[in-house]
Amino acid sequence: MSFEQWLAFAAASAVVVAIPGPTILLVVSYALGHGRKMAGATIAGVTLGDFTAMTASMLGLGALLAASATLFTLLKWAGAAYLIYLGIKLWRAPTRTGSAEIGDASPEKPFRIFLHTYAVTSLNPKTIVFFVAFLPQFLDATQPVVFQMVVFEVTFLVIGTINATLYALLASAVRSKIGKPAVQQVINRAGGSMMIGAGLLALSWKKAAI
Repeated sequence: MSFEQWLAFAAASAVVVAIPGPTILLVVSYALGHGRKMAGATIAGVTLGDFTAMTASMLGLGALLAASATLFTLLKWAGAAYLIYLGIKLWRAPTRTGSAEIGDASPEKPFRIFLHTYAVTSLNPKTIVFFVAFLPQFLDATQPVVFQMVVFEVTFLVIGTINATLYALLASAVRSKIGKPAVQQVINRAGGSMMIGAGLLALSWKKAAI
């Protein structure tokens, strides 16, 4: 694998992850609803979720999803339903007043938010199938494939983590400047609406379009 080959993959990956999808919408929603202190949990969930999706695609799940419309649809509905559930939960989250920290929009714990983000990221069938179609374009058949796949996976994970971090910090910065309960409620509902919208968007995905 040449440096030029790796650089092309890194550049393509940066473009792909920069486009907001359900995972990024979830990161932004949690950052708006809970503040910076939850950023670490969401970012960790995204990173581990991407790792799970990439590893699953390398182990053949992506090919199975591409071949089975039923399996793809079931996984798609499960992921979409979970996103909509989280959106409704954030929409209904209470606000805090007085000395409570702005980020405490609801009693969610970091580990639960980590699990939510991980589930949404790893249950995204489009991500798994995408890796199956995306990675082979950069593999050099004359070189050890396993080593190349490991390098590409680590590269994608680093870029994805940096991207999620930037989105989370930017959204948290906006959140930290807001103190009125009424405004907090608007933000919670905006974030919840984004999650619900992402879930509805996921329902429109078609296997043939991957």
